[in-house]
Amino acid sequence: MARKLGAEFFGTFWLVLAGCGSAVLAAGVEGVGIGWLGVSIAFGLGVLTAAYAVGHISGGPFNPAISLGLWAGRRFDAKELLPYIVTQVVAAIAAAGVLYVIASGAAGFSVADGFAANGYGDHSPGGYGLVAALVTEFGLTFVFLIVVMGSTSRLAPKGFAPMAIGLCLTAIHLVGIPVTNLSVN
Repeated sequence: MARKLGAEFFGTFWLVLAGCGSAVLAAGVEGVGIGWLGVSIAFGLGVLTAAYAVGHISGGPFNPAISLGLWAGRRFDAKELLPYIVTQVVAAIAAAGVLYVIASGAAGFSVADGFAANGYGDHSPGGYGLVAALVTEFGLTFVFLIVVMGSTSRLAPKGFAPMAIGLCLTAIHLVGIPVTNLSVN
């Protein structure tokens, strides 16, 4: 179990660092920033590379919502659910801490600027309200879960799941970032 949780920690840490790091450090660089498209790609590449690197060890949910969905779909052992979720949350906090240390090294950095936080209303990039935010987060999380479940099915072509999952995460970020900054969690 320790090996699985270590792999899960790495995958979640890398996904958060790649995705949120691109949003905080690279998205808004004047003249050369990667914008929402780049952030969406970074999230997709983060999950794709983590899944290929350690998914075969931990199963690679890297996200509490996906772990819960896999459990509900009887694809995840109930006794592993809480340790996985705790590991995912701790890894995400660790990645956020590393990102904070990096970002705070820049002149003018302020957590008050958002620090890749999700939100609605004044905290939504597009000014979307609460209902739109909830529909976006729940709906896109559901789509993501269906792609994860389908692409990792024993009936799916072997070895392609990380690509399908990474491309799906990219696509749902393209849709959701303007609404909430998206977390699909």
